[in-house]
Amino acid sequence: MTTASAAPEPAAPQTPRFALLIVFLTVFIDLLGFGIVLPVMPRQAEPYLTAIGASPLAAGGMIGLLFSVFSLMQFVFSPILGRLSDRYGRRPLLILSLLGSVVFYAFYGYAVSLPQEQAALALGLMLFSRIGAGIAGASVGTAAAVIADCTTPERRARGMALIGIAFGAGFTLGPLIAFFGLAMFDQRPWGVGALASLLSLAALLLAVFVFRETRVPGRKAAKDFFSLSRTLAVLGMPAVGSLILTYFLAIFAFANFEATLARFTRAAFGMNDDGNFLVFAAIGAVLMVAGGLYRPLAKRLPETTLMLVGLVLMVLGLGGLGVVAWLIFQAAGGSAAAMVAAGGEAAGAGLRTAFYVASALGVWGFAFVNPSVSALISRSADPEEQGEVLGVNQSFASLGRILGPLAGSLLFAVHPSHVLPFVAAVVTLVAVAGIVAGGVLPARERLFGRG
Repeated sequence: MTTASAAPEPAAPQTPRFALLIVFLTVFIDLLGFGIVLPVMPRQAEPYLTAIGASPLAAGGMIGLLFSVFSLMQFVFSPILGRLSDRYGRRPLLILSLLGSVVFYAFYGYAVSLPQEQAALALGLMLFSRIGAGIAGASVGTAAAVIADCTTPERRARGMALIGIAFGAGFTLGPLIAFFGLAMFDQRPWGVGALASLLSLAALLLAVFVFRETRVPGRKAAKDFFSLSRTLAVLGMPAVGSLILTYFLAIFAFANFEATLARFTRAAFGMNDDGNFLVFAAIGAVLMVAGGLYRPLAKRLPETTLMLVGLVLMVLGLGGLGVVAWLIFQAAGGSAAAMVAAGGEAAGAGLRTAFYVASALGVWGFAFVNPSVSALISRSADPEEQGEVLGVNQSFASLGRILGPLAGSLLFAVHPSHVLPFVAAVVTLVAVAGIVAGGVLPARERLFGRG
């Protein structure tokens, strides 16, 4: 393997503007499908789990499996799809992945429409659909490779920010569309899967009829679909290994926050489902706004500077949430209501304000770290291996989304202050800062210079 400095990037075979637009719409619509299913899946699984006599522990484990198997499949298949896209081109892999989303979200809709007498079959098909949707969703690395194909190294970070904006938009609008979609289908349980499948079909049609290939296939492409030795070789590339570790740990830290947010707002502020929906929608909105601001900043500042700013914001935000948790649960007796009783309405309002500000800072920081790392990884890799390298990066990102929620959920229950998930996140981010200072920055100067 070689670095990007050793070989010029090939000219994109299509006008970048249209390729980037289609990638944005494809990722956005694909994430809509994910966001539509996610809020209702636990409630749709519970009646079947009750029907088979599952204990509360077993039911919780099954619901956790339905969540985590999606990211597990992305962890396994992201490098494979990346290598295939280097060999056969980006377009056929994106089309195949979107076709998989259409099929497996339809399977999900069928599974949750089965009667409770067929509970075992319904749960098996739900698991099957989540496995298939996870494999199909492993194409985010391929989408990032399209952006690498269509952008110069200097514009790479601005391009990568589009994926973050698409994630934020899908994360924000998915639950809202699920709410109205269920109403549109007269609250029939299959409506959620049908809506996700239809939106994936729309993305598929865009890919088939509008998207044109951005990568000339067959040149210097990996022949092995799965190769542990090549994955290790990617991790051994100059700067890339440190950057992938940085990305994994940053996502692990952020996932501690994501996995415990709904439980925290309920325990601290007594929020119901509607209130939590608004919080999650606000988080998606911050991701979109921060991603939009990142793009003009990337024209003036190097990726490493933006990444360090993002890390600082994440530390301030997640650390601030830890302080809020301590004040509520340790100092105030277990809830914001207790704080209000002790210090008046102003104290409770102040805690809510601090919670929202800290959350926004953490999310804003993550929106800066995400595209910065992806752009630096892409610039450090051979243009002929963008799919493979970015696929390996997305694989470790998926691993962070598996381990982060697990760690956060366990740590949340360990201490009555509920502060430990945020402590773990801050400690992890401090380690990330050390990796950036010790490995990423020196390697960047060797590869790209100090400018």
